[in-house]
This record gives sequence, C-alpha cells and structure tokens, in this order.
Amino acid sequence: MSIKIENLTHIYMPRSPFEKVALDDVSLDIRDGEFIALIGHTGSGKSTLIQHFNGLLEATSGKVIVDGVDITDKKAKLTNIRKKVGLVFQYPEYQIFEETIAKDIEFGPRNLGLSEEEIHNRVIEAMEMVGLDYETDKDKSPFDLSGGQKRRVAIAGVIAMKPTTLILDEPTAGLDPKGRDDILYQISKLHKDYNMTIVIVSHSMEDVAKIAERIVVMNDGKIALQGTPAEVFKEVDMLEKIGLGVPQVTYLVRELRKKGFDISDSIFTIEEAKNEILSILKINKEKGE
Repeated sequence: MSIKIENLTHIYMPRSPFEKVALDDVSLDIRDGEFIALIGHTGSGKSTLIQHFNGLLEATSGKVIVDGVDITDKKAKLTNIRKKVGLVFQYPEYQIFEETIAKDIEFGPRNLGLSEEEIHNRVIEAMEMVGLDYETDKDKSPFDLSGGQKRRVAIAGVIAMKPTTLILDEPTAGLDPKGRDDILYQISKLHKDYNMTIVIVSHSMEDVAKIAERIVVMNDGKIALQGTPAEVFKEVDMLEKIGLGVPQVTYLVRELRKKGFDISDSIFTIEEAKNEILSILKINKEKGE
C-alpha cells in the first residue's frame, strides 16, 4: 500500500484574521514498506501533513491517494482508510483509560464488530509485536506502568486494528533514555519483522539517524529537502539555516576531520563513529603508529 500526496495545501481558519497556511503545495510519495522520518522545527507542517494521511484533516486543495483511493473525494469511505493507516499521536498514553492492558488494547478491535476469538487473537499479537507478554501483562493496570511501557500499550492498541501503515507523532517525546531506546527498538522491529510502513515525526536528529531509511525535511509548510540520512545530514548549513541541525556525533566527526583525522564524513550515529574509530586504531596499530 502506498500513500501519494499531490499538491496538497491546508489553510487553517481561511478568510479570517487568523488565517495560516500550514501546508503549501506539498507533493510526496510514501512507498509500501518504507521507513520515513519527517523532521522540521515547530510549525513547519509535520503534524498537519500526517493528519491528512487518513483523512483526519480535510485538504484545502490537492489530493491524498491511499492504496489507490483518493480520500479527498467526498465519496471516499474514510472508515476503511483508517483501518489501513494507524495514527499514534504525541503522548498516546494519555488516551489510555481501561482498567487492564488487555481491555485497553481490545477497545479498537471490539468497535470493529469482530468476533471474541478474533479480538483475543489481535490483542495477543499486538502485545507480542510491542514486546509485552500476554499471560504476564494482560491483567496489569496500564496506569501502574512506566512511561515507556504505557506508550507500548497505546501503540499496541493501534496495531490491534491491523494497519498496514503506522504513523507516529514524536513517539519518544518525554521519555527517559531507556524508554526512548526501547520504543525506537520496538518501532524498528515492527518495520523489519512485519514489513510495516512506518512514518515517524521527530525533533531528534539522533533518533532518525538510527532508524529511518528516508528523511523528509519540512520548513514553512513545504518540503525543503528529502533523501537518505547520509544525503540529508550532509546539508549541515542548510539544516542549520532553517533551525535544525545534525546528530551531535556528526559535529564531532567534522571537527576530527578538520584536525586531520582520516575519518569518514558519512557518520551519523554513535555506533558508526565507534566502529570507524576502532577501525582506524586497528589500522594504525598494524602500521606500528
């Protein structure tokens, strides 16, 4: 399933003193099975864009085509589209309300009118997909969990609807380092193990450098840049000009290169930097330097 955005414009409060162009003639293709990160400063249009992917916001002009269906057409059945495109908002744990983890996750499937057996199977599968054990965790109160675990429950509730595309708006916001790493690991696992199309909105250059295959940079309601992490993060000056930056380790690598170290300029994660430095040390040791 693909999502195709054609010349999409969205204007908040049109023809009023508070009119705001949030999206300005945006075109974007999201291919089946991709892992895309949307980055940009606050107000760049990221969250507005993703809310068009399943019709939560109505386009001012342009088209949004999901799995071959133009959902900007008034005749389009958005209920079917929302089963295919799952959207996890910022701080999704605030939407948790049931007394047990299992009951919270089954809420969506139950509203689809599914059989008890199918609901049960979906809850087990969704919990497994986010790293929760059904037998151990199903009867726990979600309110007794850590922030990262609550977020897993909230994501599982969306996954239980069996979307083919999962969109997450700032999924690591407010989490401690361990919680952030756990959530990123689970999201990456969903992509790799289940070939799920993932779109993640993030302010963290370190996060997207680790996990995204393609990065789309938003600025003032337009797409300013897109490409692989290597292609995007080489544009340091351009990113800084629009209020962004690159992963901290990339700045370190630039400084090392300035000081004469023969180190690759295509390093964007700590793991890559570690491997590169160890490789250089090994070569130098073999040379007796």
